[in-house]
Amino acid sequence: MNRKTIISIRDISKVYRMGQEVIRALKSVSLDIRQNEYVALMGPSGSGKSTLMNILGCLDSPSSGTYVLNDIDVSKMDDGDLAEVRNKQIGFVFQTFNLLPRLSALDNVALPLVYAGFSKSQRREKAAEALSKVGLMDRMHHRPNELSGGQRQRVAIARALVNDPSIILADEPTGNLDTKTSIEIMSIFENIHNAGNTVIIVTHEPDIAEHAHRIIRLRDGFVEVDELNKNIIKVSDPNHNYNIK
Repeated sequence: MNRKTIISIRDISKVYRMGQEVIRALKSVSLDIRQNEYVALMGPSGSGKSTLMNILGCLDSPSSGTYVLNDIDVSKMDDGDLAEVRNKQIGFVFQTFNLLPRLSALDNVALPLVYAGFSKSQRREKAAEALSKVGLMDRMHHRPNELSGGQRQRVAIARALVNDPSIILADEPTGNLDTKTSIEIMSIFENIHNAGNTVIIVTHEPDIAEHAHRIIRLRDGFVEVDELNKNIIKVSDPNHNYNIK
C-alpha cells in the first residue's frame, strides 16, 4: 500500500549553547514517516532521541533543516503557531502521566478540547468515549490519586486520543510501570496503531521497542540504524476498542 508521508525531516540539526559550550544534539538527521507506521526511537542517554522527539512533537524548533508535517512546513513557526499544530495534529503520552491532580479522569481527558473550542457537553461526550476505549468508563470520576499507575497511563492515552490526532507520540510510556502493566499498555498502543493512527514511541528499553514495526536507533546525534522489525505479530481490533482486558 502506498501510504502518504506525514513526517518528512531533512538535514535537521539542533545546537544548544550553554555559556561557552556548544552542544550539537542533532547532526543533519533526515527521515520520513508514513501514515499508520508504528515507529520506535531508541538510543542511549545523549544520543539525541529526546531532542528529536521534541522537534517531531513541535515542542521545539530545529536550528537548521526543514520539517514538513502533514504538508505543513513547521520548521520556522513561532511558539503560538507550533502550539496550534500540536493541539490539532499530535497526541502526547508521557512517562510521568502529566495529569492534573485536582481534576477527575474525565476532566483531564477533556482538557485539550477546551483549547480546541468544543462546548462543555461536547467535551464531556468525547472524553467519555475516549475513556471507554481504554477501559476506564467506571473510573471517569476518579482523581489521579485514586487510580493505579496503569490506570493513570490509560487516562493519559485517552487524553492523547481525544482530539483525533493523526500522530500519537509517547515518551517512555511504560517507564513508571511494572512488567505486567507495561504489557497491557503496549497492547493498547498496538490497537491504536491498528485503528489507523501513526504511533511513535521513544524508549531505551529493547523489549518495548520490539512492539514497533520500525526501529530507528540514534547515537551521538545521528541516525545509526533505521530498520523494519521483522519479529512483529499483529493483533487486529476491528471495533477500534483500544482496551485489552
